[in-house]
Amino acid sequence: TDDDTFSGVFCENSEKLINVHLFALAAKYYSLSSLEVCTPLEDILEALKGNSQGATGIKTDEFMNNKKSHEVQVMSELVDSLANYCGINQVIDIGSGKGYLSSFLSMQYNLKVYGIDSSNSNTNGAYERNRKLKKHWRAYQSRGRANLKCQSLEKANDRPVESEIKYKKIDEKLLNHANSLQIQDQVIMQDTVPSCDFTQMAASETRTEAEAALVTQTQSAESKLSEEVLANLNVLPADAVEVFSSSHSKWGKLSEEEKVQRKITSLKIRTRKSSESNLYFPLTSCITAETELSDIITDLEDCMMVGLHTCGDLAANTLRIFTAKPEIKAVCSVGCCYHLLSEQFENQEECCDKVWGFPMCQYLKDKGWCCGRNARMSACLALERVAVGQMLPTESLFYRAVLQVIIEEIYGVTKSDRHVGKTFSKSSSFIDYVRRSLKKLELDDSELPDSCIMDYYEKYKHRMNELEAFNMLKVVLAPCIEVLILLDRLCYLKEQENIAWSGLVKLFDPVKSPRCYAVIALKKQSCS
Repeated sequence: TDDDTFSGVFCENSEKLINVHLFALAAKYYSLSSLEVCTPLEDILEALKGNSQGATGIKTDEFMNNKKSHEVQVMSELVDSLANYCGINQVIDIGSGKGYLSSFLSMQYNLKVYGIDSSNSNTNGAYERNRKLKKHWRAYQSRGRANLKCQSLEKANDRPVESEIKYKKIDEKLLNHANSLQIQDQVIMQDTVPSCDFTQMAASETRTEAEAALVTQTQSAESKLSEEVLANLNVLPADAVEVFSSSHSKWGKLSEEEKVQRKITSLKIRTRKSSESNLYFPLTSCITAETELSDIITDLEDCMMVGLHTCGDLAANTLRIFTAKPEIKAVCSVGCCYHLLSEQFENQEECCDKVWGFPMCQYLKDKGWCCGRNARMSACLALERVAVGQMLPTESLFYRAVLQVIIEEIYGVTKSDRHVGKTFSKSSSFIDYVRRSLKKLELDDSELPDSCIMDYYEKYKHRMNELEAFNMLKVVLAPCIEVLILLDRLCYLKEQENIAWSGLVKLFDPVKSPRCYAVIALKKQSCS
């Protein structure tokens, strides 16, 4: 767009907003959805594992609320795909909280997960929750086997159609023709049964004939990898995975018997992996940019880092640790709480040794870029929720605004390290709200009569609509500020020489989970 397109939004002299409609259009233009800088989730999943489907098993909505269930299901599928792609089995969940994601990754996908949280109560709660969840998991395993058996009987009368095939052989010649990535043997041999049935599958020798039949049924489908899938594979670079060994390159020349044997061997390996790795370890530690993970995790190996709604600087530090530690091969980080970010240029303080949450990339550092707390607070607002009718809590915002006036005019306080928190929901009236808030702020309200409190309320109540309009403008601007923070993190990764691929991916439904963007990156792999 031309530089003059949005020039009429503000008055040149007063710098006041004069065109609300143009303001909204400009904000939309500079949002992530309009800038088209994100990699579609479907494309990256396709590139990582073709058309294979995720494991079936536990239903998260029976153990979590709707929002958390949505987040855990979507993110865990991506994390499992990244782990398989990189050939790793260890996952480090930073800011793991109550352990929802960690538990699910461990039980559903048989990954070895270390959940690290700074709160000891969260760690203890996560441990106890995981213990209880394992009891339910055994029931789900039995139910899953029964369902799979029923499905197998139903399909016995019908030949499986191409869309039901759950693994594909990616022919090396096709990949070379498409200039695409090279995939390890275990990715080629995508499994055809849910993870909870690997033990039963490998233990039963009577399944050999079924395996042979399945290989025969899929031969034609394996050779028909569409151009669209091959194009999607270009989402990831060739140097993001290790190079094929020569022993893998003659798969197409194997006999039928050898193909069946390889399939069964792969299943046995997965079975052993399943029995060894269905582990989740909640740990308590405060993570900073200087944290040595080997001091926390004694058996640290090649792994990936994940973070589901890591607050403030923790999201930035997760990326810094990822780039600095060679054993961490991938990262998937969804940040939140932008208002808690530390900013290098906010207070113009000279502190050369401090590691800041913003900015991260050298480009914004060179420009001395600063958002400020008010802007970062605005970035936390949820435009999509407001757009579908989930309006802002205008009354609570009004209460807080009037309280600020009272604190400044009566107590002379303009800045405090203490917070009011969720006092509004516990208050029966404005008077009750003010008194509860003053106690939290450790301000004496004994000399403050109710009539004085209500005078302030009456003085400003006619401006409530004005406050609502102002906050709506902040909501409209929120995606633009979030763009700045997320692109700063992405640019930081682009500046690193050891990163093979990095991108932004919209993981969640923004109405269910407003902080819906993940920063994802893969390390370059050294060829042995």
